[in-house]
Amino acid sequence: MAAPQNPTERAELAQALRTAVRGEVDLGATARALTTMDASNYRRVPLGVVAPRDADDVAAALAVCRAHGVPVVPRGGGTSIAGQATGTGIVLDLTRHLRKIVELDPVARTAVVQPGVILDELRTAAAPHGLTFGPDPSTHSRCTLGGMIGNNSCGAHSVAWGTTADNTHALTVTRYGGDTLRLARGTAPEALTGLPGLPGLPELIRANLALLRTRFPELPRRISGYALDALLPERGTDLARAFCGSEGTLGVVTEATVRLVEAPAARALAVLGYADEAAAAEAAPGLLPHHPLTVEGMAADLVREPAGLPRGGAWLFAETGGATPAEARAHAERILRAADALDGTVVTDPAGQRALWRIREDAAGTATRMPDGTEAWPGWEDCAVPPARLGPYLRDFRALLAEHRLRGTPYGHFGDGCIHVRIDFDLLSPPGVARFRRFSEELADLVVAHGGSLSGEHGDGQARAELLPRMYGDELVALFARFKDIWDPDGGMNPGILARPARLDENLRFDVLPKRPVDVEFGYPHDGGDFSAAVRRCVGVAKCRTAEPAGTGVMCPSFRATGEEAHSTRGRARLLHEMLAGGAGDTGGAGDTAGVITDGWRSTEVRDALDLCLSCKGCRTDCPVGVDMATYKAEFLHHHYRRRLRPASHYTMGRLPTWLRLASRFAPALNALARVRLLAALAKRLAGIAPERGIPVLARETFTRWLNRRWGKGTFIFSNDEVAMVWPDTFTEHLSPEVGRAAVRVLEAAGRHSIPAGRGLCCGLTYVSTGQLGKARKVMRRTLDRLGSTLGTPVVVLEPSCAATLRTDLPEILPDDPRSAELASSVRTLAQYLEEYAPDWQPPRLDRPVVGQTHCHQHAILGDAAERRLRERAGLTGELSGGCCGLAGNFGFERGHWDVSVACAEETLLPAVRAAEPGTDVLADGFSCRTQLEQLGGVRARHLVEVLAEGLGEGTE
Repeated sequence: MAAPQNPTERAELAQALRTAVRGEVDLGATARALTTMDASNYRRVPLGVVAPRDADDVAAALAVCRAHGVPVVPRGGGTSIAGQATGTGIVLDLTRHLRKIVELDPVARTAVVQPGVILDELRTAAAPHGLTFGPDPSTHSRCTLGGMIGNNSCGAHSVAWGTTADNTHALTVTRYGGDTLRLARGTAPEALTGLPGLPGLPELIRANLALLRTRFPELPRRISGYALDALLPERGTDLARAFCGSEGTLGVVTEATVRLVEAPAARALAVLGYADEAAAAEAAPGLLPHHPLTVEGMAADLVREPAGLPRGGAWLFAETGGATPAEARAHAERILRAADALDGTVVTDPAGQRALWRIREDAAGTATRMPDGTEAWPGWEDCAVPPARLGPYLRDFRALLAEHRLRGTPYGHFGDGCIHVRIDFDLLSPPGVARFRRFSEELADLVVAHGGSLSGEHGDGQARAELLPRMYGDELVALFARFKDIWDPDGGMNPGILARPARLDENLRFDVLPKRPVDVEFGYPHDGGDFSAAVRRCVGVAKCRTAEPAGTGVMCPSFRATGEEAHSTRGRARLLHEMLAGGAGDTGGAGDTAGVITDGWRSTEVRDALDLCLSCKGCRTDCPVGVDMATYKAEFLHHHYRRRLRPASHYTMGRLPTWLRLASRFAPALNALARVRLLAALAKRLAGIAPERGIPVLARETFTRWLNRRWGKGTFIFSNDEVAMVWPDTFTEHLSPEVGRAAVRVLEAAGRHSIPAGRGLCCGLTYVSTGQLGKARKVMRRTLDRLGSTLGTPVVVLEPSCAATLRTDLPEILPDDPRSAELASSVRTLAQYLEEYAPDWQPPRLDRPVVGQTHCHQHAILGDAAERRLRERAGLTGELSGGCCGLAGNFGFERGHWDVSVACAEETLLPAVRAAEPGTDVLADGFSCRTQLEQLGGVRARHLVEVLAEGLGEGTE
């Protein structure tokens, strides 16, 4: 089926869709670029995106597409790993509007949901009734019920609760062309005969009973192909089950009735250590008679930080449930005693369980990089064999990897015989792609030899459908095609997937990327200096699309504020991918087939998407593959505005250190002028500052002037090993010197002394965040020059964003200057410095609660473990919230960012502060965070060091 090729046909299609559909219709470059890929190796460029408002809109869109001969692909969270959520026609975005839980019946234990409902939203709604939805893939925080039905998703708890098909009662489905069918469980065999719109289906089943009864392997995770055996009379002619796993090739689910299961009131986790993964795999079936909720497995090569795991080279996670914690623990201990393990432990603490599960859930991302940094890819993500065959299969699988000189890190659902793995295929060169094909064919044969299924969870898509004849034989695969034709005689639903599939080595998303490294400013040390490799880090698992930050996590505040894919980390990475494919540097591609974004670094689509990136750096840590969108944004802005006029805010806030140095001598006068409303409004307009923002007050005396005056009194005699340099960052220097003064007091109390820093020191933060990288490089070199012989002295940086810049941006912008690495390695937060250089110092005991937020950059780059320990020693109780304050340096001050900035603050920070009890200290180590709290909440927050200094009870002079 060919999509419209010329502009006139496309315009006619767009007009027809806009006339028929009440939801959004977007055939623009941004919408198309955002949906070229899912979480697989594949890329197909759509004509546009339609976001239907309801089932009628779905039917109308499908009718228009059929009339114009345009294919359709339904899309949920876009986390499919086999390529089935990509297409060349119209993408139906079912996540924007069709996300209502229509009904939840706790008595019947069912829920009626629309296809865009996020799994965790359903689980949250069911939880007050003691219920949950059983299947729970690792993407549970962003995958949709419609996508789970399309792929017949499973998850860790399938040993207890089965697959999505096992938990689906009924479906309302709209076919290509717009007619709607109701598919129910337990349909009587004779009902097929009168089913409107599906002529020939009863005859297809009756004529092939022997084939359907003998050619489907019996195993818990058989997801591959169409589930035609569900239509056998002895299986109740289950149309809903037969539809599950059809990967959008038969129709579009507009409503589903699903089964809910009782959620255990308490859970425990038996963690069992084994010598290797084969030993763990062979042990897994022996745990099943004990009725665990999960039996998950992973080997040591997946675990980067094995804290909390028992001794061994591989582990099984066996979760148990109970009515009470004691009952759940006793169940886990029985499994531990019964298991023939090298070592084991039972974890009952919920936080400890979450930490261990996080290792497993992030594996879809972390496994995309080998320990040495080599890229690894999906494609054979979820083969399944009978659980009793898993051990021998894994040994044969490892041997096949070695034979092809490939590496992979298996993990997954050992209790169901399902293995996930990312493999270091070379998908960039013709020889590497040829080896990918050879390996795929041989692995398919190996899986079949062990009685398995090519897909055990994520579906076949483009990755494996070509190989289905090896599993089912040509006769049954031909039956699949006939089944597809009965449902979709025009072939408009997701063509190239499952039936008459595209080849597994076609449409690879890497084909269109530059053949040589693009000329860039940052060093990208973790990606071999290659910006394309950095962008390739995003594999699409979409952890950035979660509705709320996980615990103390940050990523991705702009997506949570807007709900728009373009403002997620993944969305921005997709736009950068298409930019590289379409013209940034020497791409080796050609025209429209190369990339959707065709004007390279000058792209307004990429610029607009990056505009709402707060540069919080949360993705650098929270993204399982370490996408660093703040760096990519700075890189893009540098090229986009090169030799061009920049926004006013780049010249004002982007060069803030310069302006504040000039302004400091006139601080009283400027502060007075800023209080004049008309003058302040004019200044904000000229400077590109949001009119809603207040202008911060300039300090009458800078921090370094105070420190030099204090040091000049000659009161200190100390040796070099007692010295620390308190970094005079722009914010501490000119806007909050009280923080610097407090730090000096605390350091002196700890027996350490602060030496005055050289004049004009600057980390370059504001230049980096606005993409003025040439200027940043000059500022950083000047700073290194002025430090001179003091390089190597421990540097206490009080402003987290400046510390993060010195730690990461400095060496990545000046990778060839050894002094940059030396300075980066000297940087400490105050808590880190005290812990390392004054470990015996006891802070004042304050014994009161605190509330606030960990700075984004602190979370992402520096970590806050030392701060947590310091607060605990000082008796400051309470957890600081995650997320982002929303001010984020220049971001929240810039015109046009007010609404998003406020939304970010209202997510966790402001509610936490409002809910705090009287007498609670509000902590915020970042100047931006303190300013946001003052301007939006009327709250005076303080740096941790100010609270400690107050507890010392000493003066500042």
